[in-house]
Amino acid sequence: MTVFILVAGAFTGPHVWRDTAARLTADGAEVRTVALTGLGGRPGDPGGAVDLETHVADVLAVINAVAAAGGREIVLVGHDYGIHPVLGAADRRAGAIARIVHLDAGMPRDGVPALAAVPDQRLREEVVERAAGSGEGWSGGELPPPARDAWSRWGSTAGLSEAALDGLTALAAPQPLGTLLQPLRLTGAVAEVPVTGVLCTGNGPGVEMLQILVDVGDPAVRALAEARVPFFELPTGHWPMLSCPAELAATLIEAASGAGHRLTAADPARTPAHLRPFLLDVPERPRERAGNTDLYLPDGPGPHPAVVFVHGGPVPAEARPTPRDWPTLTGYARHVAGQGVVGVTLDHRLHAVTDYEVAAADVADVVERVRADPRVDADRVALWFFSGGGPMAADWLTNPPAWLRCVAANYPILSPLPSWGLDGTRFHPARAVSHAGRLPVVLVRAERESAEIAATVEEFLAEAARCGANVEVIDVPEGRHGFETLDPTDGAREAVHRAVGAVLGRLKG
Repeated sequence: MTVFILVAGAFTGPHVWRDTAARLTADGAEVRTVALTGLGGRPGDPGGAVDLETHVADVLAVINAVAAAGGREIVLVGHDYGIHPVLGAADRRAGAIARIVHLDAGMPRDGVPALAAVPDQRLREEVVERAAGSGEGWSGGELPPPARDAWSRWGSTAGLSEAALDGLTALAAPQPLGTLLQPLRLTGAVAEVPVTGVLCTGNGPGVEMLQILVDVGDPAVRALAEARVPFFELPTGHWPMLSCPAELAATLIEAASGAGHRLTAADPARTPAHLRPFLLDVPERPRERAGNTDLYLPDGPGPHPAVVFVHGGPVPAEARPTPRDWPTLTGYARHVAGQGVVGVTLDHRLHAVTDYEVAAADVADVVERVRADPRVDADRVALWFFSGGGPMAADWLTNPPAWLRCVAANYPILSPLPSWGLDGTRFHPARAVSHAGRLPVVLVRAERESAEIAATVEEFLAEAARCGANVEVIDVPEGRHGFETLDPTDGAREAVHRAVGAVLGRLKG
């Protein structure tokens, strides 16, 4: 018999598993929910600290009780923060564990505290400040649970009913600061235990986006692909045990069997999707390289209008070739150069979601250098953003300069994904568009876009419609994220021609 040991995340306890546990039990599994000290378990000893080691011991006690009975297969499930005590306990009892399920949880590493996995940077800073203010460091003090309207700082509430959100708030408990700030200690034994990931796509990337990260060279995700780690997706927010307990239970049953979607590992014999040929046959053009920037030059002395193509991301710093040499970017740059416009590609430093500030500064610097080039008409420039570069468009929508004739975006992320922790930052085009005035925006939308990215596009378009922004939408029938190298169809080619025509029309008009 399979025994599921379920460990809840921050501020929550065994109560969140009620409906999921009932479904698992009905399917013939045994379920144990771990009551973590201070979070639905025993209270901390008066005057004593509750830290991560306390919670590791709580999980170990349940593992030992189940293992002592013998004859059962233990599947440990860690949600959110709960994956940290799960891994700490499994590292000490690795031989007793059949599988670990990371339920919308990260991949914690030895020596790193759970706080590092909190996506909201300002929230992390607030926790550190609170610990410093307590006078006890991470060894004492508590973090109050979120107010009803603040849960989204810890993860997407998509899919939660009003009643579920009320219950989550009413039953929440303070989180001992030591559980978030004490580093996780692992010997490495847990690496031998099979793992499965369950991705909640309303809160973060799905399997398709992970595969893109494998292909561009992200070391951590490549390691998951090489280890043949299986994944499942749930189309919901960060608390699936409350938003879709039946679906979660069914997924956990499948996960226990080792099923799931496996990423395709990097293979020198296989051309990654982003390095396949551009869907248009465009001739070579003269190219000048200076620093992080390439200029594809049209015929004649100029000055010519220019289009600056801003790649997406995050892209690992180790990725080779770098984005300015990817066929999509070079294809567009050559294409516009053939029509009398300088095409500009660049490498910016968006290597992690925490890098938008430095990446935006890189883009702004390139734009100024391009405008200063005597072969460029400084009063006729367009910016064209792709994928995860989309949030940087907010800077140019908020207060567009007179020389910016158009902003374009292909399959863009137009509001920060919930798992990024950037909602309170300026990188939010869906909010910035209300300040764009009559600046033309050309939005190329992939019909088969992932749900989490499509939701940001719909948010942007809803605000654009409300404020009367000047947005032209070009749909790519059956197109996927990165369609220029994935979907060389007549419909996709027509969309590219329309988009280029729309942008150049604004530049030359």
